[in-house]
This record gives sequence, structure tokens and C-alpha cells, in this order.
Amino acid sequence: MREIHLTGRPDGVPTTELFTFVDVPPLVPGPGEALVENLWLSVDPYMRQAMDTDEWWPLNTAGEGRALGRIVRSRTPEYAEGDIVFHTQGWRTHAVVTPASSRRIDSVPGVPLSAHLGILGGTGLSAYVGLKRVLNLQPGETLLVSAAAGGVGTAAARIAKLLGAGRVIGTTGSDAKAKHLVAEVGFDAAINYRAGDLAAQLAAEAPDGVDAYLDNVGGEHLAAAIDVLRQNGRIAWCGAVSTYNHQAGVAPRNLFDIVGKELRLEGFLVRNNLDLRPELIEFLTPHLRSGAVVSDETVVDGLDRMPEAFLAMLRGENLGKMLIRL
Repeated sequence: MREIHLTGRPDGVPTTELFTFVDVPPLVPGPGEALVENLWLSVDPYMRQAMDTDEWWPLNTAGEGRALGRIVRSRTPEYAEGDIVFHTQGWRTHAVVTPASSRRIDSVPGVPLSAHLGILGGTGLSAYVGLKRVLNLQPGETLLVSAAAGGVGTAAARIAKLLGAGRVIGTTGSDAKAKHLVAEVGFDAAINYRAGDLAAQLAAEAPDGVDAYLDNVGGEHLAAAIDVLRQNGRIAWCGAVSTYNHQAGVAPRNLFDIVGKELRLEGFLVRNNLDLRPELIEFLTPHLRSGAVVSDETVVDGLDRMPEAFLAMLRGENLGKMLIRL
């Protein structure tokens, strides 16, 4: 049984030297508990923020992280050996859980288990909450999505199309990713923000403006979106990955244009919107089973590669959800 401990605080961009592999004594579940052998682990942008504080990630401990695992020993009647559960004790091979701190994942033919960390998990739920609850996306509307090649971005495009979006535009960091988003994910257009003035590229791609924006980046992406949003446009702010390494301020240069254009900007935390999870699963499962929708993933094998996979995700090297397979 192994864990990955955080042993230092990053100064800007984190490095693999901040992580240490630790062998731990065998875990033994007590009454009402179960021992889980992890099968899939998730790395997510919010973990970079967690690295900065003792409150979120105490030093010399394994961090929080979404995980899927198999029950190998149970001392609770609610779980049987062999059950698959979701829990939040990632960054390790094994964990002790209770029914209150985890939930069973029922197998559905045609739906890969990993999807429950991707488009059916917190990643897909973030996109769904942003589109449905915050933006109230309507059929025929034009949607802009930043960090479009990531887990939330790819899920947002697939869900938006199912909701009837008229045009979905994404921003990403390379021409290859932009081509992939259009050819494989369903974006109507994708822009390489490194190829020139982002606001100008967006204006050329959406000359009539956009109705709604799902922001995962903040900074200049948010500023460019404010430039192209139509009067009374809406912004759902999910994340600001451009600022997580303290590279720049969060507030965009044109923030006051929100007043002149009468825009609505609303931030949200997916953990406060878990009531929508059953709705998301019911909505997407038929499309996953039919193959009309897939859970976009980049899979890395082995716990030993998890720190580098995490840092690669922060650098934007993944297509879809970054997952670790044990």
C-alpha cells in the first residue's frame, strides 16, 4: 500500500520534487468501514490551489482526490466485496471508506467505469451545472468555452450540443488540439489562443457575438469573452487556471464593461450542486450507451506516474479528462 505525500509548497509552477512516495502499513477497516483498492484516480486543476495551504493539503499527507475502487474487505452491510465505489481519497493505492464518505457505482453495459470520473463525474457535472443552472443555455444560442480540450471543456461541448446549442466555440493552446476539438469532440470552431490576439480571433469567429461563456481560465480569456459577449450575455465562472501558479491577477482589464453590456457573471462550486448529479447521469447514460457521446480521456498508467500526469494536466497536455489507471 502506497501513498503520494506533498512534502513542500510550490513557488509558482510546481515540480515533481514536491511529491514523495510513501509505503504505509496495511490498512484495516473497522466496524462500519470497508477497504478499497483503487482502480482509477483523477487529477484536477483545483489540486494546484490545494497545494498552497495547510487547510487544503497538509504537508506530508496524501491529498484529496476523486477515485474509483473495488471493495476488497467489508465490515459494513451496505457494501459487499467486489463492489465498485466512488470516494475522494486519491493519491494512494488503498483507502478505508464508509458508506457516508463514498457511494456505490452500478455497472451499466456500454458505459466505461472511467466515465464516472469523467463526463459522469465531477468533471461532467461542472460542465452541466454551468450550462444548465448558471447559464440556462437555450437552443440555438452561441456558446464559448475556454480550456476547451480539457475534461470540463470537452464535456461542455458534448452536453451543449445535446441541449441544442446553435454554435459552440472553444479556445485551446495548439492548432492540433483545435483540429481535434472540431473533428472529434463536436465543436463548431476552435481557436488556438497562442496564435495571435485572442479577442480579435474570437471576433472573427463570432462576428455577431456570443450569448454565453463557460470560463475555466480567467485572465485574458475572460477579458476577450467580455469583448465578444452580446448585450445581456451570461458568464459561468468555473475556474481560473491561468492564475493558479500566481502568474497574473484574476480581474480582467475590461471588467467594467460588464456594466455597459449588462452582462451577468456568476461563479459556482460543483460541490454545492450535487443535487444535479442524478439528472446528469440519467441525461447522458443513453447517449453513452449508444456511442453518440464518449467520455474524452487521457489515461496514464501507474501510481508512480501520477505527479507528472498532474503537472502535465496543468500544462494543458491532456485531451479530455486526465486519469490515472492503477
